[in-house]
Amino acid sequence: MSLKKWFDNARSVSLVQSVMPSVLAVVLAIGKEGFHWWDAVLAVVGVACAHLAMNLTDDYFDYKVDMLGDRDKVTRQGFRAMLVKYPYLTDGSQTLKSTAVAIASFIIVAMCCGGVILLDRWGTPVFAPDGLWWIGAIVACCAFLGVFYSAPPFKLAYRGLGEPVIGIIFGPLLMMGVYYASCAQMSPEVVLTSVPVGLLVMNILFTHSFVEMAGDAQSNKMTLARLIGSTKGNLTASAIINFLPFVMIVLGVCLGDLSAWYLCTLLVLPRGIWLFHSLVQYSKGAMMEIERPPFWLGPMPNWDKYRSAKIDWFMGRWLCARNLLSGFCCIIMIVTILLRVI
Repeated sequence: MSLKKWFDNARSVSLVQSVMPSVLAVVLAIGKEGFHWWDAVLAVVGVACAHLAMNLTDDYFDYKVDMLGDRDKVTRQGFRAMLVKYPYLTDGSQTLKSTAVAIASFIIVAMCCGGVILLDRWGTPVFAPDGLWWIGAIVACCAFLGVFYSAPPFKLAYRGLGEPVIGIIFGPLLMMGVYYASCAQMSPEVVLTSVPVGLLVMNILFTHSFVEMAGDAQSNKMTLARLIGSTKGNLTASAIINFLPFVMIVLGVCLGDLSAWYLCTLLVLPRGIWLFHSLVQYSKGAMMEIERPPFWLGPMPNWDKYRSAKIDWFMGRWLCARNLLSGFCCIIMIVTILLRVI
């Protein structure tokens, strides 16, 4: 199978969740003493490959679980399984063995990127406050959480912990790791920025699980939405995840820890409001009747295709959550670059 096919199988459309925080971390590191462009690029590439490997690993173990249960029922009725996840396995075009080979290939590329960065930073003290132990600790945490997100014995995604785990990996852990790989030091700014970013990454998954509770129940996947259970509880969680990042930015500015220019992130707040409102409407039984999403929600390619497939009600909400994250990150990047230039 071609590389492009495996990128598609690994849901490369979801790379926004990892690449945007990675690039943001690189932008925050530019101009710092010890910044190396080649290490920054390798870090972003390594993160992207690790993310694709994680997606395929999730497919691998989810499919094995479904095989042990009522596979046909899940394929016919489960929206997540039928339209979003592993069609290459359900239609027989690929096997678990070939999927495992693809997983290993992406992991090897990610490890090579990390190895080159480690060699380049080898002269950095190991146990100093800004020492190499940062890379080891972050990689170890990401590897553990990434593998056992779906893999036994922990299977975190099946215990209602999948959303917070992804938020931690693609927020604080990823951004601190890429930042350190780029400039061999740590900064309070990247730590403060990484938490709201992690919440917005978590928001993408929570939106997914909120509208797919029925399908997840069929495959016995205990997502955070199913763990919370009640509609009121899930809407409260959605409100917190959607709006807390903006509250944190405002507090950071008021306390003097962040530049007042960070308030520009409020420009994408309407996306969060729209998303929350749409979930309120969904909880009341309204799917979504939008012939063409408004431009301020961000790019939503292939909309006509989604409408003809009758999945626009899902993709509109998911893409809005994705665009909320990308818009938030892009604004901070632009603000950071302008502050450096000015």
